[in-house]
Amino acid sequence: MTAPMSPGTVSATPAAGSGTTSRLRNGELRAMVARVLADNHGTPLTPRAIAAKLGGRSSGAVGNALKALADQGHAFAASAAPLTYGATATTDTVAAATITPAPPRPPATTRAARPNRTATAPAPAATPPNPAPAPVTGPVTRPNGTPYHPRLLSGMPDVVALRKLRDAGIPALMYGPPGTGKTSVVEAAFPDLLTVQGDGDTTVADLVGEYAQTVDENGTVRYTFIHGPLVRAMREGRTLFIDDATLIPPTVLAVVYPAMDGRRQIIIKANGGEIIDAAPGFYVVAGHNPGVHGAVLTDALSSRFAAQIHVSTDYDLAAQLKIDKRAVKIARNLATRHANGETGWAPQLRELLAFQKIADVLGAEAAAGNLVGTAPEEDRATVAAVVRQVFGKDLAPLALGTRI
Repeated sequence: MTAPMSPGTVSATPAAGSGTTSRLRNGELRAMVARVLADNHGTPLTPRAIAAKLGGRSSGAVGNALKALADQGHAFAASAAPLTYGATATTDTVAAATITPAPPRPPATTRAARPNRTATAPAPAATPPNPAPAPVTGPVTRPNGTPYHPRLLSGMPDVVALRKLRDAGIPALMYGPPGTGKTSVVEAAFPDLLTVQGDGDTTVADLVGEYAQTVDENGTVRYTFIHGPLVRAMREGRTLFIDDATLIPPTVLAVVYPAMDGRRQIIIKANGGEIIDAAPGFYVVAGHNPGVHGAVLTDALSSRFAAQIHVSTDYDLAAQLKIDKRAVKIARNLATRHANGETGWAPQLRELLAFQKIADVLGAEAAAGNLVGTAPEEDRATVAAVVRQVFGKDLAPLALGTRI
């Protein structure tokens, strides 16, 4: 006996002996394709692979359904050659849509007029609001699985404060030396994060997307516009993190500004003037490393980020993480010298974590020597002097010795 299908499930296999797949109602194939994407979240699939999972549906029809889903923000093109698609945060909504079975046909004498087959399918239901995150009482797991230890910001855990800023629509700029944990706190606060790594070569296309050459299953070469992370974040109501934003040319970064202000909209000139509106939940947070060569915090950029939050290394946390106390002492000493203008560099949490990993493998003295070698050349003598003061001996940067 065949088990009955659960509500909302659509049979994708042809009727026995029919030799062809069953005819679908308007919007049904999109729901079926979305279901496959949702079931394989994180694994991009080609139209042909999806068609095979649907019992041999036409890969061309599946490709059209995928393009429609991508245009609505319910899927995204993960690669151009071969053309593959992946699930987004709203794919499940379309996949869960129940397709009403066609009613049985009445007798010929009373048959109703045939409905217009070209009628537009009902729009998918709005994405339900995300449930409120659990209260923060301890470490928060980042997407890479590592724990983040929240710090106080205005009397509350920093991740909670950032989420409140998002709810209020107040963009935040995180600034501080490299290695202080700016990326860590942003990743911990926003699990739905999309990241753009900024540098002097970042272009508008890196943000909004560009045309890419694709080859379909029949070998036909086409040009498809692949939307970038800014568009995906806007359509899906996600957080966009622009790391090292002040390294991006101001004329390029300006493409984000209309999405951040009251317009909450951008126009993609490269794609025929396509208009993208920001969905509820869309939020922008940026990172800035003051003093890094080429980093320029323009007035236009600064004015877009009403909340500007300084991020420095928490040396108390470093001690709690079981990092060698001598390394923490060296870092504190150099941080004080840096604040007094005596040196241009001090180890941050990133360097201290690296110190402990090296110490666990090669020993603390080797890790201290590596700390000297890590310092910028102009500050190396100062760092070496502080290391000598703490360890009681000169420790040189790691280097190969004589042949064994």
